[in-house]
Amino acid sequence: MPSKRDDDYVVDLADGDEHELEELNGNGNGNGNGSHKPRSPRGSGPQGQQQTGSGALATLVNNPTASILGYCLASISMTVVNKFVVSGSDWNLMFLYLAIQSIVCIIAILICQQLGFLSLEQFNVDNAKQWSPIAVLLVAQIYTGGKALQFLSVPVFTIFKNLTIIVIAYGEVLLSGGRVTPLVLLSFGLMVFSSVVAAWADIQATLGADSHPTETSDALKTLNAGYAWMFANVFCAAAYVLGKGRVMKKLQTRDWDATYYSNLLSIPVLVLGSLLVEDWSADNFSRNFPEETRRSLITGMIYSGAGAIFISYASTWCQRVTSSTTYSMVGALNKLPIAISGLVFFDAPITFGSVLAIFFGFISGIVYAWAKIREKQKAMMTLPTRR
Repeated sequence: MPSKRDDDYVVDLADGDEHELEELNGNGNGNGNGSHKPRSPRGSGPQGQQQTGSGALATLVNNPTASILGYCLASISMTVVNKFVVSGSDWNLMFLYLAIQSIVCIIAILICQQLGFLSLEQFNVDNAKQWSPIAVLLVAQIYTGGKALQFLSVPVFTIFKNLTIIVIAYGEVLLSGGRVTPLVLLSFGLMVFSSVVAAWADIQATLGADSHPTETSDALKTLNAGYAWMFANVFCAAAYVLGKGRVMKKLQTRDWDATYYSNLLSIPVLVLGSLLVEDWSADNFSRNFPEETRRSLITGMIYSGAGAIFISYASTWCQRVTSSTTYSMVGALNKLPIAISGLVFFDAPITFGSVLAIFFGFISGIVYAWAKIREKQKAMMTLPTRR
């Protein structure tokens, strides 16, 4: 489900990220060649502005500040909601949650199509077959991401998500013969450093807690599980992004169609996974959905699916009414409020190490965004060498 950014891909699930990964080439599309930009939602462009009417609504739709705030709010809310849903002490229905998320996303896309906010190509069986492996990669990405978010704090999860950018970048180098500039390499170094500091601070906070040795041991096991899921998610997310970009380029698929196919085809895999490995007994459902939080959990699950549409709209809106530079920098700066939201809404320890990790993660995002902006500017200034 669509993710904050530099503009080479859209992540289809918005979890920390995600729902909040950086995009690679700054071209506003999901395939890396600049030929299929996301369609602006109704209300963008001259005709869209007429449809929104005059007065306050038209002013709001074309307000850069409002678009930036909407984009940040969408990213933060999705991360917080996902963390809230999966952070229950007895939570063990991840496949079911992700299946509901994908179903709600598909329903939201179809509703938006009926209302004229977007258009989809007619379902094509041959295209669906080629999208099937990408749907499996999507399942791997969102499942490992959900498990990592379940065991790790939001700040740590957000910081480690930056490592996906490195894997994608070098994946592009191997697959497409791309290059990594010194400034991008510097940002990668800062990302790795911030991740190491975050892990160190997390472990130190656990060891320094005034608790029984058995509780400390259990907490360390939880952290180790979280880091294992996090590293798995980094590679799964990179494989999904790289694979999705190539299928989009091969089939000339637009962003909304790519989101539709990948999420629709992921539903059977997620439902089957839930039926095979998860406990559907009444007792287990009662433990996962305790009566005091049941309504909030169900609301959060529905919002997380519909939020994919919100993030896609907010991303397109921000890109339309601001400059490419502003859009790229907002994607980088957005890491800070997402990390801080974990400190505010959840019981994440606030230590010198955690603050230092957030700071360096924040700086690495700015350096990376600036490096990609410079690359784009240099590319625009380069004279063509052939007709």
